Amino acid sequence: MRKKKTTKTTLKEVEVTGIADKGRSIGRDHGGKVVFVENAVPGDVVDVMVYKSKKGFSEGRAVHFHSYSKDRVEPFCEHFGVCGGCKWQNLSYEAQLKQKDIVVSDAMQRIGKVEIKSRLPIVPCLENTFYRNKLEFAFSNKKWLTKEEIAAGVSNYEDVLGFHRAGAFDKIVPINKCFLQKDPSNKIRLSLQQIGIEQGLPFFDLKADTGFLRHIMIRVSELGEIMLIVSFYREDKTLREAYLDEVIKRIPELTTLLYCINPKENDFILDLDIHTYFGKGYIEEKLRDIRFRIGPKSFFQTNTRQAERLFDTVVKFAGLTGSENVYDLYTGIGSIALYIAKYCKQVVGIEEIASAIEDARENSALNGLKNTVFYAGDVKDILSAGFADKHGRPDLVITDPPRAGMHADVIKILLLLESPKIVYVSCNPATQARDFNLLNEKYEVMQLQPVDMFPHTHHIESVALLQLKEKQGVQNFNTWVNQNFAE
Repeated sequence: MRKKKTTKTTLKEVEVTGIADKGRSIGRDHGGKVVFVENAVPGDVVDVMVYKSKKGFSEGRAVHFHSYSKDRVEPFCEHFGVCGGCKWQNLSYEAQLKQKDIVVSDAMQRIGKVEIKSRLPIVPCLENTFYRNKLEFAFSNKKWLTKEEIAAGVSNYEDVLGFHRAGAFDKIVPINKCFLQKDPSNKIRLSLQQIGIEQGLPFFDLKADTGFLRHIMIRVSELGEIMLIVSFYREDKTLREAYLDEVIKRIPELTTLLYCINPKENDFILDLDIHTYFGKGYIEEKLRDIRFRIGPKSFFQTNTRQAERLFDTVVKFAGLTGSENVYDLYTGIGSIALYIAKYCKQVVGIEEIASAIEDARENSALNGLKNTVFYAGDVKDILSAGFADKHGRPDLVITDPPRAGMHADVIKILLLLESPKIVYVSCNPATQARDFNLLNEKYEVMQLQPVDMFPHTHHIESVALLQLKEKQGVQNFNTWVNQNFAE
């Protein structure tokens, strides 16, 4: 039976008005239907060839430009549009901020449906390049080819170290210079690739499950410390030591070098044993006056300098006087908890990942803090009336959940706890807005502050101050505990 031929539709003169995820823009066809458009920026007027059409939206790519946006700029990276990392280098940073601000506002209006008492302007990232403190790259014996290279008959068999290309999991885009992480990051990546070639080591082949060199992670700190983790597909002590010894020789800037053996189907290494080959096995970082020890498996804000501005916003919204009991939900390695500890009486952190809690406790001791308590476990399981009975009802709750937002059970216990204030930090305005809607039963959103952590991407952080509505009377604490803990 012949496969039915799909008729492709071209939408004429679509005005692009906003940004979406995956580097796509948003417009509407002449019937008002939402169209997600590849290869266009807000302000462009384009013809769109549709490759997917659903009831509520269409997806397509720009195939003809009637006019170009005034906000277009020339990308500064030679790999733009190929590696898939920085999606919006062709849009001025001022326009990026405007669009991200619109994304937050739109989520609050469409999903949150709550009044925002004070909507503050977005906090820009002052460092538009070299702002990341962590990057990961993959080895491969096959590289991604551009259309021009394919047409010229170039072979894709080449040993390279770079980024995974979206949609081509087994091929890697080789990177000459990346503008995301400051030097010596580029030197490290290029040196590791060259050493592997010189030593004749097989680069990883994901489809064939063969090779030796597989993956690297580079962490840098503002204190000048540099961590490198090398992932090998299989163990060969002689080859591994010869490789790592040459790495130390050529990159004297390294302060610690680690390695792991990863025979799995994916590059994820946090579930593996990671061994220290050189140095102390961790690096240190500083946010204002708080020092952090960051190990190979530690979660830490990827943009150090902007993290300070983000946490400063949390402190400002919290309005702490020194007497407050604070709960920090989804605390990670305790970054926010430690940052605010000196402003309050006690801070109690909860985090699902046990190793992160170990980091939090270690970093608390490192800074000589005596008023922090940390628990490992799912927030929805730990936060309860009994927990509040043990640690006291919070005067402030800080919550920084993953992209999925807070679990419904966490929302319910927050409504029962009736903390006078909640400071909600989010990396996903849509789920933050959804949670605002659920919390609206007892809370009103007093302030909202977007913070741009990742220039040239669609990602945006949002910090909000929620306050218990005046009409909510807080009942006797012991009565409340008895009623709810008995359940």
